[in-house]
Amino acid sequence: MNLMAAVKVEAARLRAWWAHRQRLDGALQGAAPAAVLEKTGWARSVGGAAPYLTLHARAGTSREAADAAVEQAGIHELPAARGCTYVVPACHYALALACGCGFGDGERKVALKLGVTEKEIETLCAKVLDALGGGPLDPEQIKQYVGPAVRDLGDEGRKKGLTTSLPVALAALQQAGEIRRLSVNGRLDAQRYRYALWRPNPLTGFRLSQEECTTELARLYWQWTGPATLAEFQWFSGFGVKVCKQAAAPLGLVPLEDGSDRLLFPPDLEALHAFRVPKDPCHALVSSLDGIVLLRRGVRDLLPAPDAAFPLVQGLSDLPSHAILDRGTLAGLWEFDPENGEIAWMTFGKAPKKLEAEVARVAEWIRIQLGDARSFSLDSPKSRAHRIAALRRAGR
Repeated sequence: MNLMAAVKVEAARLRAWWAHRQRLDGALQGAAPAAVLEKTGWARSVGGAAPYLTLHARAGTSREAADAAVEQAGIHELPAARGCTYVVPACHYALALACGCGFGDGERKVALKLGVTEKEIETLCAKVLDALGGGPLDPEQIKQYVGPAVRDLGDEGRKKGLTTSLPVALAALQQAGEIRRLSVNGRLDAQRYRYALWRPNPLTGFRLSQEECTTELARLYWQWTGPATLAEFQWFSGFGVKVCKQAAAPLGLVPLEDGSDRLLFPPDLEALHAFRVPKDPCHALVSSLDGIVLLRRGVRDLLPAPDAAFPLVQGLSDLPSHAILDRGTLAGLWEFDPENGEIAWMTFGKAPKKLEAEVARVAEWIRIQLGDARSFSLDSPKSRAHRIAALRRAGR
């Protein structure tokens, strides 16, 4: 019998432990962006401020330092788990691409249904590579270079959100590590991109089998966010139930408690039992897509009283706004209001003075370095006006 598994872990300690594992306790202050992402997990990237907020909350990283890490190829945005875009450290480029392979091929299926052939796609891919041989190009410049190799998909394609066959080729080449996407202005919250050859291809010399890739991803996952369930890993990875069980089997994971479906490494179980919740508040303003929530989609797990009614988050798997955390507990929500250059926020309890100072500090950082803190590419001050108003009402 595992005596440690027989001891129940109180909820507050578990929440603080997740924050500790995510290095939201200041342990990585000043660390390089690549080191932060290697230790705490890939940062979800959807054209918003999430990657910047992820790095700043853990290491105090400036926008300039994050952008420099991208320029120097220490970190990069690429299709990874489930085919979704994440900002990944260089040491994980090949693994991320390999784990994303087979996902995100919806546009390809649409193109094939509209009459585009596999041979056409292969030919277009070759021509795109020729086009990029002279340097980075944006999609319009690529289309001009490859000419009729790009097929216009007409009204039917437009109805399905795919106007030409070029996005299919670009996605295939990115997934294969042949090209990479670069923001026009060098920022991670950009909405306009160019494409460039990726030399050397990060997959060159990568020898892990698909089974080994899934196990390596599982190993990283439980390092980033254990304890977690197989179902939570399945959501993050996109793999099926059987594949996830096989991936986790060699890791030697143990249950958090007798009968629990939350798993973690044996040394982590020992460390968790020895861990004590810090006495002093430790506030962190994080993105709505921060790893502490997104890796497990665990909003309810972070609530100060999971069974209580919190109207702004009740029943949600994902955060409706950016989060204020205190030692892993969801203490409140926030949004940036660029019109007034300030953060609109609320807490579920009385806000301490130190939190007010932290909110003001982060607001200044966003105002000076980012200009805005969009949740995703289509987020705008207008679209989030109702969320800002709701937070101000709740705050009062």
